[in-house]
Amino acid sequence: MFIVTMEFTCAKFPSTRFIGSKLKIINWIWSCIQDIDFESAMDAFGGTGIFSYMAKKKGKEIYFNDILKFNYNLGLALIENSKIKISDNELKDCLITHKNLQYKNIIKETFSDIYFTNQENAWLDIVIQNINSVSNKYKKALLFSALGQACLRKRPFNLFHRKNLYLRLNDVKRTFHNKTCWDTSFDVYLKHFIEEYNEAIFSNGKNNKATSLDVFELPDNFDLVYLDPPYMSGKGVNYLDMYHFLEGIVDYDDWSNKIEFSKKNRSMKQVKQIKVWSKKNEINGLLDKLIKKFSGNKIVMSYRSDGYPSIRKISEMFREHKGKNPLIYSIPYKYVLSEKTVSEILFVAE
Repeated sequence: MFIVTMEFTCAKFPSTRFIGSKLKIINWIWSCIQDIDFESAMDAFGGTGIFSYMAKKKGKEIYFNDILKFNYNLGLALIENSKIKISDNELKDCLITHKNLQYKNIIKETFSDIYFTNQENAWLDIVIQNINSVSNKYKKALLFSALGQACLRKRPFNLFHRKNLYLRLNDVKRTFHNKTCWDTSFDVYLKHFIEEYNEAIFSNGKNNKATSLDVFELPDNFDLVYLDPPYMSGKGVNYLDMYHFLEGIVDYDDWSNKIEFSKKNRSMKQVKQIKVWSKKNEINGLLDKLIKKFSGNKIVMSYRSDGYPSIRKISEMFREHKGKNPLIYSIPYKYVLSEKTVSEILFVAE
């Protein structure tokens, strides 16, 4: 019996500036699992969607999930969507003020002198509300995804973890080119990223799906489950703290109800299902529960060599719930905003 695998090589994943993205090592990950027999896969912590996108290109049926709404929009735009794109006229329509819309000024009034200039904040308020008036969910997801990348490109460190607009605006001699990136207009970036997203869209002939659920609420009727949970290293990683502004963009109408006004950076009120993954005293139980939940599936899990719990401890969890030790692969890898090189670890348990 011969198994024919359809592969789609023309589409290219858009550039991204997310912490934890597997874009640079996705080919290595795939080389470790290419001999596993599976036709459907769950990407439970979908993030930027790079694993889902690669699996889609390999002709697999994909279920993308991420509890963060901004990441969910990435999944809608690139994984579930198979043909919808943004035209030049549709993009232009998002950049103008419409007389029939009553605009709110949430960003201009709330985030003054925090992340962007007053003029940029006013621009964002208008464009976000124009995007919200788009009826097609895939067009809306594409526009929000591209806008989010534009916001990241104009941010020092590509994050929203602190109030630091002054880094852009200080009149000092610079020996690096970040200021050019920061000062490039939103219009230019939005057009650039829409072009990238349009070029990335394709159909693999499968019924791919994107959801935004807590990982423990997900179904388990898939051949393979890919797990890329937040790493517990040092203080842990809370993605809502770092990308709360992007969450607000896609939840604009309810954003004001979720802002921590007591915080200088106007971060977002914590969501229990997200915060728990950044607590060291919780992580052992969470990973054990996670592996147990998907013990009936083939599991591929990404972690890092300096993470907590240890590689040995996680291996014991796999052995308990899968009945045997997982295969363990590693590759040296330097993470964004980290000065040290550690190893990316991949557990494979069929």
